[in-house]
Amino acid sequence: MTEPALRLAVITGSVREGRVGPTVARWFVEQAGQYGRFATDPIDLAAFPLPLDLPRPGSTDPDTAAVFATLSSRLAAADAFVLVTPEYNQSLPASLKNAIDWSGSEWRAKPVGLVSYGGRAGGTRAAEHARQVLISLEAVTVRDVISFQYPKEVFGDDGRPKDAEGCAAAAKGMLRQLDWWATVLRDGRSRRPYAG
Repeated sequence: MTEPALRLAVITGSVREGRVGPTVARWFVEQAGQYGRFATDPIDLAAFPLPLDLPRPGSTDPDTAAVFATLSSRLAAADAFVLVTPEYNQSLPASLKNAIDWSGSEWRAKPVGLVSYGGRAGGTRAAEHARQVLISLEAVTVRDVISFQYPKEVFGDDGRPKDAEGCAAAAKGMLRQLDWWATVLRDGRSRRPYAG
């Protein structure tokens, strides 16, 4: 019997003008498609403007409530996540942290892969800060991080990495880890709902 595809949400964390995140996210979605075990849901946080002030229960204006309801349902449907994040001031962007703060149970007992980009450090400090945040949501981050130093030099005008083979190998390694964790945790959640 064939197992159902795992639902993978690939989240573009930056919303700044001129960002590289959509290029990196498109590349990763393509890699996940080639891997063959995932049905991907690309989520660009630029399409989900959420205020920085978290509302009190019941006090959200209807437009914001609708934006969050759509985002929340897509996060809840995912079996696994990949966060595509730049490094801003040695951490993750406020847009990504804010989206995480608005949510909660949608992440619980699910695996997360981290794809970072930036300058010399390749966004790794943002990835490490994201790990600390995700622990609080009881998500499981996979070990390997894919990081791109100076991504505008890594990706060509066609939106593909110049070292296609090396980058594909890194993606495949992360996807193998996500595949294992997502399968085990999905089965576990279906047999015994996670109580936290």
